[in-house]
Amino acid sequence: MAHFNELLAALTPLHLLLMVVGVAAGTILGAIPGLTATMAIAVLVPLTFSMDPATALLLMGAIYTGAVYGGAYSAILLNTPGTPSAIATTFDGFPMAKRGDGDLAITIACLSSVFGGLVGAAVLLFLAPPLANVALAFGPVEYFWLAIFGLTLISAISSGQLLKGLIGASFGLLLSCVGVAPISGMPRFTFGSTTLLGGIDVVSGLIGLYCIPVLIDLVARPERHLELQEASRGFRLPEAIRLCVSGIVNLIRSSLIGAFVGILPGAGGSISGLVSYSEARRASKTPERFGQGEPRGIQASESANNATVGGGMIPTLVLGIPGTPPDAVILGALLVQGIQPGPAMFSGSGTIVYTFIYGLFVATLLMLPIGLLIGRYAFKSIVTFPKAVLVPIVAFMTIIGTFAIRNSVSDVIVMIVLGVIGWFLDRLGFKPSPIVLGLILGPIAEQGFVQGWMIGGATGDPLSIFLSGPLAICIVILILLSLFYPLVAGMLRRRNAGGPKHG
Repeated sequence: MAHFNELLAALTPLHLLLMVVGVAAGTILGAIPGLTATMAIAVLVPLTFSMDPATALLLMGAIYTGAVYGGAYSAILLNTPGTPSAIATTFDGFPMAKRGDGDLAITIACLSSVFGGLVGAAVLLFLAPPLANVALAFGPVEYFWLAIFGLTLISAISSGQLLKGLIGASFGLLLSCVGVAPISGMPRFTFGSTTLLGGIDVVSGLIGLYCIPVLIDLVARPERHLELQEASRGFRLPEAIRLCVSGIVNLIRSSLIGAFVGILPGAGGSISGLVSYSEARRASKTPERFGQGEPRGIQASESANNATVGGGMIPTLVLGIPGTPPDAVILGALLVQGIQPGPAMFSGSGTIVYTFIYGLFVATLLMLPIGLLIGRYAFKSIVTFPKAVLVPIVAFMTIIGTFAIRNSVSDVIVMIVLGVIGWFLDRLGFKPSPIVLGLILGPIAEQGFVQGWMIGGATGDPLSIFLSGPLAICIVILILLSLFYPLVAGMLRRRNAGGPKHG
């Protein structure tokens, strides 16, 4: 077996202990709204400086893996994504929890996360160099079209209210324009406030729009937050396994989408989860169930966002370009260790790289028992906690999580204001997901468009640059399919339903 010594190195008692601690710590931190995977790694990076490079990478990889999965807990139990990558998990996770299936939803999320994590690690092991070259082929124009493709997902997450979804996304795009323009450096929509010069942080907006409305509802409504089952049903593992086996095609497709999106620098788990959710809904024979507590929605989101862990490490290790924000922290830690990521890393520092990759497999497998145990405890705690205790704890965590991003009280104020606005908008039927989608994709679309226009302007034909490459054309075709497939499929279903019946 190739790299057998590296596999044994990943399985030493010290490394196994560190991975168990890392996965558990990452899972707990990821479950707290605002304490993202990036922050979880950044907080613990100083501990790795005295370790050898392979050990340091293993610990950071384990924390990263656990944190991405941990975001599913609050997404399912509180309708608040613990990390941005768990946005799509709220769509069906919270409805399942409300009907009394929160324990099943958490187990499905754990199994899907493990599956996606293993696929991402396998992609990293076998396809790193060629996929890194694909990532290099993405320029400003391709990123612009990728962001537009992301915005077409509004139709999938608007629960039949497309117009309100588009209005919400437009509001999110407007919020993304607050602050200094990414290319020209001109301040916009700051109204003379130095606080708004830095723009609206995505995580602050995420916490405000998702978490504050939930807290207001918890206080306003007398009934229990989640349905309480009289008898404990445990992990419900056999039931979850059956659902995952029946949805294996969905899991494989979503994991591959997550791994591919992960290799695109700056894309991250939030986009991969949303894209995978949209594709799962589009491929389903019963798309109307999505958003009502459909297990396949959780499978798509959680397998995709965990696959980005391995996918994001491809450009990080092969090109020295971080694929996701947590990868940027890991890249910095590698540089401190004196290791220069790049094409020669797999040959020059092959022992370190392959020990880390095999460690990623082991950490992902460890996530199954650790995730199930923590998930069962989290579910019981959230269900049985009285509101008088639950609301102050969640409110405190959201404030601390928001403040910790940039050590800014202004971010906390912005989070609360957006939360109150989000609560009023929710009463009017405007859901937070399209708003957050616009907030995330706005800067990517703007920067790609402006840079593409400037490049095209230098050639004398700024419009042609947007359809000049095969990758750009492929993404445009996907956008058109995304926009028109639901309309065509709906027309065909109606025609078939109204057709003649043959006895």
